[in-house]
Parts: sequence; C-alpha cells; structure tokens
Amino acid sequence: MGVAKWIGGIVGFMAAGPLGAFAGFCIGALFEGFSESGSASREASESASRETSGRYYEESEESQRQAAQRNGFLFSMLVMASYVMRADGRVMHSEMEFVRRFLRNSFGEQAVREGEQILLRLFEQRKQMDAQSPNLFRQTIRDCGRQIRENLDYGHRLQLFAFLAEIAKSDGNVSQAEIEALREVAESMGLSAAEVDSMLNLHANSLDEAYKVLEIPPTATDAEVKAAFRRMALKHHPDRVATLGDDIKRAAEEKFQQINNAKEIIYKARNLK
Repeated sequence: MGVAKWIGGIVGFMAAGPLGAFAGFCIGALFEGFSESGSASREASESASRETSGRYYEESEESQRQAAQRNGFLFSMLVMASYVMRADGRVMHSEMEFVRRFLRNSFGEQAVREGEQILLRLFEQRKQMDAQSPNLFRQTIRDCGRQIRENLDYGHRLQLFAFLAEIAKSDGNVSQAEIEALREVAESMGLSAAEVDSMLNLHANSLDEAYKVLEIPPTATDAEVKAAFRRMALKHHPDRVATLGDDIKRAAEEKFQQINNAKEIIYKARNLK
C-alpha cells in the first residue's frame, strides 16, 4: 500500500472534520519522509499524485467508493488505536507488533512502515495537543468517533472496534485505563457498553465470559439465549464487511467463530441443541 493509496483515501470521508486534520498532519509526513531519505522525492510525489488521479478516474464509481471506505476504515483504526494504546501512559511492544502484523497481512510491507509513521505522528500530535490543553486530544478523539459513526456502516464500526479490543488484549492484560478508553471510543462511535464487554471477552474460556460475548446475563432464559445468538450472528456476520476486502472479512470470520464458540459453551452448560 503506497502513499498514493493513503492520499486516495482522503477523497472519502477523511477529507473533512477532525479525521481530515489528522490525515493532513500524518500523511504529509510520509511525503516528508521521501525527501529526508535522499530519494527522488519530487518524482515519488508526482508519481503518487498521478497514480491516485489515474486510479480515481479509471475505476468505477463503486470501486472508488470502496477504496475510499477501506482506506478510511484503516486510518480511523490507527487514529483510535493511538488513543487506546497510550491510555495507560505507555505503548507496549506487543501492541505495536499486533498493529504491524495486521498492516503486513492486510496491506503489505510498505503499509507497515507507513502505518508506524502515522502512529508516531499521532503520538506526537497528542503530546502537542495535551500541552495546549489536557483534554484537547481526548475531545478530538471523541469528535473523530462521531465522524466515524456518521460515515461507516454499523458492521464496519463493530469490526473496527474488534481490532481495537484485540490491540488492547495483545499484551495479555487490559488495564482499567485501556478499558475506559475503549468505552469512550465505543460510545463516540455509537456502540454500547455491552458490545465493549463482548469484544473484550471474545476468546471466552468460561461460562461467565461466554454470556458476556452474547451480551446477555446468566439469568437469561433458554429462549433468550437462542435469540441472543441469532442477533449476534446477524450483526457480526462477515458479509457485513465484505466491501472492506478479503483480509478484513477473514478477521470477521474469526470473530464470528469465537461468537459461535461462546454459544457452544452456554449450550453445553444448559444441555441445549
């Protein structure tokens, strides 16, 4: 995934609002990186511009929309991840490695380098904004969440949040500060506290965790358990993120399997079929 593809994403909903401001701050640095590396920066920049322009004129309107949405999804994930990752005051190696692995598997090696640079710029931006006002970055993240809510489908937002929860869990311990950050992000994106608990307990090993995955209390009736699974299967179905690409759909399929595993734990405990 080259610089031109990131710039192409800005044609979508990232072009305005707080996400647009972050995009301009972060993606501009990628072009600066070309200059600092001593390579033919002007040629690279012009090539990127031509690639972007040609791609958007030649592709169908639907392809343009999907490309912009996919890039918007990815950039939005990095913005929100920058907030969750530093919620406890430090960034763990395991968290960065999770992001690297996701970028590598989904978008290629170049996206790893560019994604890291974007995250570093976001961390820098947070430091600068916090120096101006302690809550400025936090409020901007909330505004970004509202922008995401207005521009990404519900299924896409659920998958984006699932990635954030996996990042927080990647070091084997989710701190209270990270949980609070995840709740803030979820609320701003129009997701519920129950959906936060569901994603945090997704790899259920116990009956209690399984109930949280299905977003129901242990006191739920058998009929309510079955209804809850049908509801979860509908809203987390992998087809809901198919337009974001096969790699993200595969991640959604893994999430769907974990939900099914949670259902099996409950069904076994209740002797349901």
